[in-house]
Amino acid sequence: MSETGLTIDMGRPSIAAMKRMASTASLGALMTLAGCVSINAPDKPIEINLNINVKQEVVYRLDNQAKTVIQSNPGIF
Repeated sequence: MSETGLTIDMGRPSIAAMKRMASTASLGALMTLAGCVSINAPDKPIEINLNINVKQEVVYRLDNQAKTVIQSNPGIF
């Protein structure tokens, strides 16, 4: 059997011809899908709400001597 052109002796497409047809068909499908994808910027600005509550508690302990100093001199702080 000798391969001539696109067909073998019995009129069936050769393997190389089938590969070329498959690659052409898949390339055509990809080209038709390429026009379907579009990216557009939004009309309104993107708004991100971050509702964060920050609580800070400072706990300090004073010994009795420091308490008496603060009580006797209230204007130092």
